[in-house]
Amino acid sequence: MKKNPKKTHDSAEGLQEKTSKELFIEYKETRDIQIRNELVRRYLYIVEILSKKYINKGIEYEDIYQVASLGLIYAIERFDPSKGFEFSSFATPTIIGEIKKHFRDKGWSIRVPRRIQELSKKINTCKNELHQKLQRTPTIKDIAEYLNCTEEQIMEAMEGSQVYTPKSLDLTYDNDGEDKEMKFMDLIGEVDKNFDNIENKDFLDKVINKLNEVEKKVLRDRFFNNRTQMHVADELQVSQMTVSRMEKKIIEKFQKEYKKTTV
Repeated sequence: MKKNPKKTHDSAEGLQEKTSKELFIEYKETRDIQIRNELVRRYLYIVEILSKKYINKGIEYEDIYQVASLGLIYAIERFDPSKGFEFSSFATPTIIGEIKKHFRDKGWSIRVPRRIQELSKKINTCKNELHQKLQRTPTIKDIAEYLNCTEEQIMEAMEGSQVYTPKSLDLTYDNDGEDKEMKFMDLIGEVDKNFDNIENKDFLDKVINKLNEVEKKVLRDRFFNNRTQMHVADELQVSQMTVSRMEKKIIEKFQKEYKKTTV
């Protein structure tokens, strides 16, 4: 007598009803591709936020987005929900690492027009020839006359050629007598507001998942759809005072969870 095959995955609708934590736990046990696809769908917003940081850096956005999406999959594969970390905090450095690796593999930090690339090669050859001929370092005017170009074209090509050998972010500088050296990344870095967007969305999702269905409706109608308390009360068939109390309760839940994040 044949046994009924064991059900290995839920329907797409069933997966959408589960929390991300439940899906991660289930995926760690089953490695069900449908579960992974649902997790990818939920966290693609991280890929979009991080990919936009690298727009106009010399590589097409679509390529960056694809690499970042692979990074998201790698993060999902390696994430262990039992460690107690938020997935976004775990995934962000993994995705950024994949993007930076892609930039390194491409070989150029910025895409430069072909005419500048070709002129840059000629300038490098020309410098050596003129140095031997003139017995001194050639000037921009010397190089322009030798290559039958304008001085502006020579300067443009020389500036453009600098992106072929970008500076390392780990390059150190003397910090005016201070014992601690200063890194190049410290001089050019700045706080990225996009990371706050990721954390804020995770915080909202976490709190909303703890609300019951009626509270979710009140939250959605009052704070997102701009409906009046009276309108919401009529739909729920309760008093306006009840809706007001529910609003207060919802806000208190958000405040309670927020305090946990600041401890």
